[in-house]
Amino acid sequence: MTPLEVAAPVEPRPGTPPGAAAVRRGAPRVHGARGATRGAVRATARILAAPDGRGGTALPVLVGGGPFAPRRTRAAGPDDAELAQVTIVGAMSAPLGGDRLRIEVRVEAGARLRVTSAAATLALPGGVPDSVAEYDVEVSVGEGAELHWSPEPLIAAAGSRLRMRTRIDLAGSARLWYREEQVLGRYGERPGRLDTRLTVRRDGRPLLDQEQQSGPGAPGWDGPAVLHTHRAVGQLLVVDPAWAESGPPGPHVLGATAARRGASNRGARPTGHPGDAAVLPLVGPAALVCAAAPDALALRRLLEAGAARTRG
Repeated sequence: MTPLEVAAPVEPRPGTPPGAAAVRRGAPRVHGARGATRGAVRATARILAAPDGRGGTALPVLVGGGPFAPRRTRAAGPDDAELAQVTIVGAMSAPLGGDRLRIEVRVEAGARLRVTSAAATLALPGGVPDSVAEYDVEVSVGEGAELHWSPEPLIAAAGSRLRMRTRIDLAGSARLWYREEQVLGRYGERPGRLDTRLTVRRDGRPLLDQEQQSGPGAPGWDGPAVLHTHRAVGQLLVVDPAWAESGPPGPHVLGATAARRGASNRGARPTGHPGDAAVLPLVGPAALVCAAAPDALALRRLLEAGAARTRG
């Protein structure tokens, strides 16, 4: 694990208000805590899922650090008996400008894993103006294994700058259900800068490589060809080897645009939710649901409507 390092607090001087701590220049670095001056954080969380030999999935590695506190939680549902669920709990405010965060997930052959989060992730400005936080996610899913990735939304608060990269490597017979949701700014505030890239490879070949830049300084992000007035954007990627012969679901339009076109139009299905979404088949046994909406709730409903399409 990459250690979490901050300046070591010292005894406060006489007259220092209760709860305030002075930080000594050049003090030794310590692990596992954050100083009063909010230094940049470097932290890695690791999750390894493997068959337990009894028809279920074990978690031989479940390691947190810094803002990551992964916990094994109970998976509810009639089809979840063989599935291990990990909920990532936030142990401190992150990411802030200058942070370097990383999550590594490996699902071994035959294992089934679901990863969720206890709350939304809030990107905030760092102590140094315009400092950029980096958040990397590395995932590998083995033969016959399955991963459900469904954390709560990522919110880019005003003044924040976050660069997030997600890389997923799938074996040929692996299954994936991957959802990501991003909200640009808290209610009533301007968005922060958010640059994301999702790269997925299946059986060694590229399946999806999608990059998006939003917020201050990103060209055209709030124009009519991209998000326009919407401030929530997300996608759902489903990879299912069972579609290798039958093919993934065909294209469909959901949301407000479909409602305007009318249900009689081919491929259009009104959902009653503000925002717009589309279900897109990909080359290979995969389908992508892309959605943009005015807020997180409308976005989630659109993605759920798209998910229903992928289930037939």
